[in-house]
This record gives sequence, structure tokens and C-alpha cells, in this order.
Amino acid sequence: MNPATASLYELLKQVTGYIYPNEIEVHWGILVVVYPYLTGLVAGAFILASLVKVFNVKELQPVYRLSLLTALAFIIIAPLPLLLHLGHPERSYEIFLTPNFTSAMAMFGFVYAWYLMVVLLLEIWFTYRRDIIIWSQGEKSVMRWIHKVISLFSTDTSEKSVEFDKKAVKAITIIGIPSAFLLHGYVGFIFGSIKANPWWSSVLMPIVFLFSAIVSGIALVILLYMILTPLRGEKISIGCLDKMASYLFYAVIVDFSLELLDFIHRLYESEESIKILSELVMNRLFISLGVIQVMLGMLLPLGVMICIKLFRFDEELRKLLYFVSVILIQLGIFATRWNVVIGGQMFSKSFRGLTAYKMELTGFEGFFMTLVLLILPFIVLSILIKILPPWDRSVERSLGERIA
Repeated sequence: MNPATASLYELLKQVTGYIYPNEIEVHWGILVVVYPYLTGLVAGAFILASLVKVFNVKELQPVYRLSLLTALAFIIIAPLPLLLHLGHPERSYEIFLTPNFTSAMAMFGFVYAWYLMVVLLLEIWFTYRRDIIIWSQGEKSVMRWIHKVISLFSTDTSEKSVEFDKKAVKAITIIGIPSAFLLHGYVGFIFGSIKANPWWSSVLMPIVFLFSAIVSGIALVILLYMILTPLRGEKISIGCLDKMASYLFYAVIVDFSLELLDFIHRLYESEESIKILSELVMNRLFISLGVIQVMLGMLLPLGVMICIKLFRFDEELRKLLYFVSVILIQLGIFATRWNVVIGGQMFSKSFRGLTAYKMELTGFEGFFMTLVLLILPFIVLSILIKILPPWDRSVERSLGERIA
């Protein structure tokens, strides 16, 4: 028996009830899970950065540039899972040449290009322009020419130009907020608009995707800030950390409320699919949904953050609890994407049977490729940090002195 036949045989042993032959294999695999997870991190990180420029939240100033670079690093890698999933990725450029305005899938390229080229790159350029010019004047290595090219050989550091940069950043950020909503909201729209699948067909799907994206993005920036700051020999600003955790706390509450509302709505409607969906949740998705997504990824971090707000723990204990919470939240959000993408393909259109999903270790749709795709954004981020350091030491020191 060859490996492909053996794999299919193992899969058939896990099939229960009646299921059509073309539904035994799950066609959207782990790569389609990774894609909405990465785009969610982009949207969440940008929303956190926008709180500084649009809503003037001074406590978040130490992570403003880090948030922007994080969003840029992840959006660069975000399309790769889809390209690897395509049968002919070399044809992907054709969506720009033959746009189809009635297809949400086809419009992704334009949404992606707008957000990357117009919003993120422009905001980062105006944010760093003056600093890049100063750096290029004091460097002698190859980095000098890199900074000169990035600054487009600009040399103007006057007060007037700096003031224009600030106004441009604020205007771009205001435009970027709905753009970030559109970037990840449309992913939920794609799933929510598939009426033939009762697990996906919900008007709340885009909103749930959006708020879970905000949760994951904020949690990622907290995690990066807590790891990178001590590595630089700097002290973590507890004021900045508490502020980020507060926004994370409120975002988790809204996200949990929306998911609970969606669940209650399904139960209240009790359509013909409710029986098979109940079997799906209690059997195939019990661990990934009930344990990982809800218990570990949402309720436990929520309980920890409530305890932090009720009881004034010392700084070191708060840092530890924040660190554990954001890791659990990342695990929970990834499980959310898994349950939507994979779970939505595990039941038959006859509503009378369940299939299973077996992930391979190798290949484009395998476990190792997934790890590579999840690690790549951090490699890109490390390169971006080397070229465009996000640290504003004067702000961090003034905040630290004020809190002390």
C-alpha cells in the first residue's frame, strides 16, 4: 500500500455517518488557516499604533514604531500561504490585470496593495524620514546608502518639513484605520457570505474576525515589547504595559461577547444544521474549540487580567501574568482560525456525517511549512528593526521617570 492510499485509508476510518465522496478530504488546509491569522496580526498591530497618533495615547509612544514595523513585517509574509496553496502561484499577478469587482477573493490583491503601499509604507516613511536623514549623515558603512535610498535622497530636516511629516502621519493613520478594518474584515466577509455552509454563514463573521484580529495584534506587540526591551538592556515601562493590557482586556471582552452572541443566535434559530454542528463541536472540535480557544485562549487570560485589575500585584508578577496571558491569547486566536477554516469543512452538505483532517509533516500543506511561514515574519521584523530602529529612548526615559 503506497503512502497516499494509506493516508486515505486512515482518514476513512475517522469518517462517521453519511458523507459524500468529494467531501472526505478537506481541501482548505493549514495554509488557509495561517493566512487569516497573519493578516489579523497586521490589523491589530496597526490599530494599536493608531491610538498614539489619532487618539493621542501618550503611554503607548514607546511601542508606536514597533507596532508599525510589526504590521509591515507580517503583511509582507501574509500572502505567501495563499500563493503556496494555489495550483499556479505564478499567475497571481493576473488579478491586477483582469480585476473582478464582484469577487471578494479577486479583490484581495487590491486591498493588500492599498494597505501595504499607500497606508503602511507611507506612514512609516513619514515617521522615519527625519531620523533616516540624520542617520545617513553620521554613518560610513553600507547602511548609509541604504538610509539614503530609503529617504529618497532627501536632506530637508527643517521645522517646516518635520511639521508636515507629523500632519501627513496623522492623515494617513486616519485613513489607515478603516483600511485595517477592511483588510481583515473582508476575510470574515468571504467566509460569512458562503450561505451553503451554516458554520460560516453568519452576518457576525466579519465583525468577529475583526475583533479577534485586534486582540491578536495587541497581544503580539505586548509579547514583542516584553521580549525585546530587556534584550536591549532597557527597563520595561510598566505604564506602557498596563495601558496596552487595558486595551487588550477590553478587546477580549468585546470579542468574547460577539462570539457568545453568535453562538446564542445559532442556538435560537435551531435550523436543520444545528444537530450536525452540535456533533461537530462536541466531537471533532471539542479540544480545539472548547479547551484551547475558549478555556485557555479566552476565559483564562480574561480571568487573569480581571485579577490584575482587582488586586494590585507588584510589577514583576504583573509582567509574568501579562506574558503568560498574551501567549495563551495567541494560541486561542490561532485555534479560532483553525476551527473556522478546518471545522467548516468537516461536516457533509447532507448534514448526516463528519470527516476528519490529517495534517502532513512535509510538503506545501505540511506542519514544517506552517512553522516556516510563522517564523518568517519575525525574521523580516528583525531585518526591519536593524534598518529602522523603533526605539525612542528619550520618550521611554521620561515615561519611566514620571512613573517612578
